[in-house]
Amino acid sequence: MTALSALKDGQARGAAPPAPGPLAPGIDICDGADGLAAITAPATELVIWRRALPSGFRAWLENLDASCLPDLRVLVWPGSVRQAVAPHLDECGLPRGDMRDALIADVENLVLAFSRITGSDLVDVRLERVDNDACWKFHRDCVEARLLTTYRGAATEWVHPLHAERALSEQKAYTGPLEHLRAHDVAIFKGSCAGPGSGIVHRSPPVAGSGRTRLLLCLNKRSVASPQPWGPPAPSV
Repeated sequence: MTALSALKDGQARGAAPPAPGPLAPGIDICDGADGLAAITAPATELVIWRRALPSGFRAWLENLDASCLPDLRVLVWPGSVRQAVAPHLDECGLPRGDMRDALIADVENLVLAFSRITGSDLVDVRLERVDNDACWKFHRDCVEARLLTTYRGAATEWVHPLHAERALSEQKAYTGPLEHLRAHDVAIFKGSCAGPGSGIVHRSPPVAGSGRTRLLLCLNKRSVASPQPWGPPAPSV
């Protein structure tokens, strides 16, 4: 069995997720990539795909030296993900093999899903090595929609809309209620640009000084902050 088929099989055989449907007003749970499209409903602010990746894939990621984890950003068409990402993985020393191929394939699938849901021909892909508290503040993203999944380490923390303003006001003093994505969950958040009153308040879990390093995938539509669209290197003359 290839790593990619094992990855898909592991998702299918993982721990049973909650039944698809509303978790709370404006918050939905789904059981597959297609269900993420529920974010297009006007009243929906967050959709979470609960998934379980194979234990071998998880162990491979957790056992990698942090220096081998990628820290990249590319603006790509969905069909160009592998070509655009592979050189960065070579550069950081991420070992080649079935597990690396499975990681790339998962990123490809999520980029394609995000592109279809948002109607974006180009997707801003960030696959980031995180060992600091750069996004520790509770905030709303200044985007229409953003997809997040954490491959390694603690996943994103978020606040139910009922408690959002208190979390924004109190910041570090805020003690809850606080919700947590699980590692490998895929979530699409609406941001403040989706319309008045939109945007799920969330933050990155604090990891500075813990010795732990996260690996986070973040997908956005193209913006003024995006790099230039990726293109293959020009042939040598």
